[in-house]
Amino acid sequence: MPWLGKELVVTPQIYQVIPGLICCSAVLFKLLKWMERRSCRAEIEKARVNRQRALRAMERAVLEFEESGRSGGAESILSLSLLELCERLQADSLSPDDVLHAYMGKALEVTKQLNCVTDFLPECQTQLQNLSEEEKRLLYGIPVSIKDNVDYKGHDSTCGLRKFLNQPATEDSVIVQVLKKQGAIPFVKTNVPQSLLSYGCCNPIFGQTVNPHDNKRTPGGSSGGEAALIAAGGSILGIGSDIGGSIRVPAAFCGICGIKPTGKRLSSKGFRASMPGQRIVEPAVGPLARDVDSLALCMKALLCEDMFELDPTVPPIPFNEKVFSSSKPLRIGYYESDGFWIPSASMKRAVLETKQLLEEAGHTLVPFTPLRTQDALNKFVTKGFVADGGVTLLERLKGDIYDPNLKDLFFVQKTPRILKKILYFLLKPFSPRIAETCKYLGEAGSVSEQWKLRVAVEAYCEEYIGTWKSANLDVLLCPALGPAFAIGSAGKLTATTSYKVIFNLLNFPAGVVPVSTVTKKDEEELKGYVGYCNDLWDRTFKKGISGAVGLPLAVQCVALPWHDELCLRLMREVERVTQKKRTI
Repeated sequence: MPWLGKELVVTPQIYQVIPGLICCSAVLFKLLKWMERRSCRAEIEKARVNRQRALRAMERAVLEFEESGRSGGAESILSLSLLELCERLQADSLSPDDVLHAYMGKALEVTKQLNCVTDFLPECQTQLQNLSEEEKRLLYGIPVSIKDNVDYKGHDSTCGLRKFLNQPATEDSVIVQVLKKQGAIPFVKTNVPQSLLSYGCCNPIFGQTVNPHDNKRTPGGSSGGEAALIAAGGSILGIGSDIGGSIRVPAAFCGICGIKPTGKRLSSKGFRASMPGQRIVEPAVGPLARDVDSLALCMKALLCEDMFELDPTVPPIPFNEKVFSSSKPLRIGYYESDGFWIPSASMKRAVLETKQLLEEAGHTLVPFTPLRTQDALNKFVTKGFVADGGVTLLERLKGDIYDPNLKDLFFVQKTPRILKKILYFLLKPFSPRIAETCKYLGEAGSVSEQWKLRVAVEAYCEEYIGTWKSANLDVLLCPALGPAFAIGSAGKLTATTSYKVIFNLLNFPAGVVPVSTVTKKDEEELKGYVGYCNDLWDRTFKKGISGAVGLPLAVQCVALPWHDELCLRLMREVERVTQKKRTI
């Protein structure tokens, strides 16, 4: 090569070319970005068209069934509880055809109002024809809705992200396989927030899902589409996932029941995770329904040999009916506040009124003090979630349109570590709670730090369980987040996860039960709410839950790991005493 060994001569002309090269590079960069955005919008628009096509196919199926003269009694079908519906289907006094099409019709009606259904699963009609009457298992003929991130063969699991469009699942998730084996019929998928990491329910693909009780409020997230559909009567049983309240918050916001079992009690194989690889906070799969008996029946159906064979990582522990059905008085710990986030007057009242009803029913209630919630949230949860420096989330969002409701979350992930540390020092004199969170958001961990963190989390869990056992508790009663946030607030209130994510960290089963509604007195007391610090978070929370008279309130019920049936037992007892009070 002739130029080897020769010196590169820099002439004045080169300096004249450099500005032009820089300008061309900038133009090229902008052009590529424009093309990327255009491609993204085209993919999203195609997904929306496909969704409308699926809903029209669902509508045609309902109309054809009605025109066939076989349909009848949709209103009476929709009014039945899950247990009543199962009984009628088992006795052949109702046909699975009638039930499925009644719920398909109602789901269509509901989603026009709430925007909660993202996909129709037409395979349900084939499954309907193949239902075996020889062995009518526990969920024979029961229509089931599933969250967007649950794999169903031939359909996308988008998580509200462009990245996962046009990537249909190659097989059903284990949960879907077991549901089918038990005779259940999955028929629709439901909406989620973009990335699954929000208590809102909006994404650039499918848009905003609204709360069935107030369309200016969120149904919660990330299983928000599920909760909205069930609460409005468009589904009788749904499957969601929970890494920090994603089942419990939407259930509470929409006034239904939901349980996050112990992690790994139900198979998560075939669920697309929000933060794959994260191992500090335990995700879980669980059901949502209108009442506790429905949750118990679903758990009973899923905890079977089929699941244990399909996913050997699930402990082969069948449902313990004896524990769930026991009438033995319980020793119940309770608290009104977790020491990190002061609950609203309505949240506190829901706990105290339920405590009193449980005492009147013969149970023993004892005060319980949560262990160092703020430390656990910052040192364990926050550090665990940002251990990769936000790389996983940002890779998933690359080339996507950001949902404006999540701009705070995405800003945190994209902000350089050094800037987070600067924010900590700047905010510390004015907002110490927010400042401390910024500090730990800036501490992405090395491998050795992650190992130390795992050891510290295990020690915390052991201490928490030790405190629980020292108090000789069976179960725990505590606040559930609520009432439902105004749309646009959820993205600014990630810190309210304190009441939920702590039980993912501890891997305790936890569920919510609606017990009351917001009163005018609650609303009046909210005017004086200042929280712990009267900082931006407290003020945003106050604004986000104001004007909520008549909206549902729930409480949270908790048990020790693998005692899911005991958690359900407390939930059913709470449901019983509150319903009894309403009838008096």
